[in-house]
Amino acid sequence: MIGKLKGVVDSVEEDHVILDVHGVGYLVHCSGRTLSALPRAGEAAALFIETHVREDQIRLFGFTSAAERDWFRLLQGIQGIGTKTALAVLSTLSASELTQAIALGDKATVARAPGVGPRVATRIVTELKDKMPGFSASEPLVAPPGAIAPEQGGAAADAVSALVNLGYGVPQANAAVAAALRGAGEGARTETLIRLGLKELAK
Repeated sequence: MIGKLKGVVDSVEEDHVILDVHGVGYLVHCSGRTLSALPRAGEAAALFIETHVREDQIRLFGFTSAAERDWFRLLQGIQGIGTKTALAVLSTLSASELTQAIALGDKATVARAPGVGPRVATRIVTELKDKMPGFSASEPLVAPPGAIAPEQGGAAADAVSALVNLGYGVPQANAAVAAALRGAGEGARTETLIRLGLKELAK
C-alpha cells in the first residue's frame, strides 16, 4: 500500500493531480481544498495517500495532512457516504473546521458540503463525535499554574473535559482553554471556549 508520495506536480485537473515521482506519473484524487493548496506545475509536493484497491482498479486519494486523511477514512464509515461525498466535505471544511463543527454539534456547518443534507450531517456529527482523531501538537502546550480541573465545574472545566474527550491531553486542553479565557473573558460560554480552544490547539 502507498502511504505517502513525494514528487513534482505534473498537472492539476478539476478533481485530481498528476504527481511525477521519479518519472512515474501517479493520478491522485484530491479534495478541492487540497488541490488549491498544491504548488504550481514543476514544483515539489508531498501528499499523504489513501489507497483503494478493487478488482478492476486501484485509486489513490491524496491529502495535505494525515489529519485530513484520517477524516476521509472516518467519513466513509458513515452510512450513505462514499469517496465523492467525503471529498466534498473536506473540500468545504478543513480538518480543524470539521473537528470544531462536530465538537460543537454544528450540523448546519457540516451540511454546507455538496451532497450532504440535514440527515447525513446529523449522522456525521452524531456518529463521529466519539471517534474523532486525536491531534497532538509538535510542541505540546503546557498547562499553566492553577490548571482547570474538570471536577471544578463551570464553563471552563466543561470545555477542558470536551477537549480531552476529543483526544487531547489534559495539559494541552488546560492550556488551550486558559488561553481562550484570556481572550473571551471569564463569562464566556462553554461553546465559545471549545471553539477558541480548538483554534489554539490548531496553531
